Amino acid sequence: MPSFDTVLEADLVEVKNAVDQVAREIGTRFDFKGTSASIDLKDKEITMHGDADFQLTQIEDVLRNKLAKRNVDVRFLDIGKVEKMGGDKVKQIVKVRNGISTEDGKKIQQAIKGSKLKVQGAIQGDAVRVSGVKRDDLQAAMQVIKTEMKDLPLSFNNFRD
Repeated sequence: MPSFDTVLEADLVEVKNAVDQVAREIGTRFDFKGTSASIDLKDKEITMHGDADFQLTQIEDVLRNKLAKRNVDVRFLDIGKVEKMGGDKVKQIVKVRNGISTEDGKKIQQAIKGSKLKVQGAIQGDAVRVSGVKRDDLQAAMQVIKTEMKDLPLSFNNFRD
């Protein structure tokens, strides 16, 4: 029975390279000289430090540009709130999304059921496996998922015949 997996995976190597490029640019830019502006990546969390909210927005803008140049969708970023640290320093944590949440998995299943295609969707961990009898139905299901879930940068892999 033909099937494919719908997944939400960022290329973490490219994300790491983009964060390294941003760190280098922060070190060389004139408007960041003499400030505590910095960025680092641990696991799937990017932490940005700065002296003011304005600096954090500048760092975020540079990060978005570097990710876009490396073909990483910026919809993978889940930007948190600005937190005050000691003194007038601020930090912001940006999480890199990986894996489909159960709510989003249920929305994908509902979209597939609502399309009246002869396919089934099953949540398997952080992916949704879609299976059907015909390959054409599976390709139509891919289009339905792409149009219904525009806010998520979904990809399809493990296509089996």
